[in-house]
Amino acid sequence: MRAQKTTRHSTRGSTRRPAEKDAIALLKEDHEKVRELLGELEETTSKATSRRQTLLKSIEQELKIHTKIEEEIFYPAFRDASSKEDDKKLYYEALEEHHVVDMVLPEIKKIDAGSDEFAAKAKVLKDLVEHHAEEEETEMFPRARKLMDREELLQLGQQIAQAKESMTGGILTRLTEMVRS
Repeated sequence: MRAQKTTRHSTRGSTRRPAEKDAIALLKEDHEKVRELLGELEETTSKATSRRQTLLKSIEQELKIHTKIEEEIFYPAFRDASSKEDDKKLYYEALEEHHVVDMVLPEIKKIDAGSDEFAAKAKVLKDLVEHHAEEEETEMFPRARKLMDREELLQLGQQIAQAKESMTGGILTRLTEMVRS
């Protein structure tokens, strides 16, 4: 039986670990998490006011962090890497979609969580967010992969992970656990 030879790669000069994810993978994870929370919110009944409020808080926190990261880290990198007018349009449209979500969220928070109006606004929020995420995933992210090399996307991923960690301080993990229980 032959002994297997193991090779070790030097990590000197590199801050990247093999398990790190690139910016797009991290943003897609956020999309999935928010889609799941929005789906749970949509499935609640008017009697589940406490659950609705908890879910809405979690959704709001996730969206605030996600949009801040996109607007401060990912979108500027995408804009700077792009030269086509269509890419610039994607950039500005994404910013405007964030703005619309920012207008809808405070409205929902003011409404009685047991009302039909709450359910309707929650549905509109879900539709807005799902449309936005779908557009990013089918248009912006594939363009970003063509415009930026793997190393740049990994570096952006590191920036995103660090920003998220500093913004949450573990609060998202606790909120998600609270929602799930």
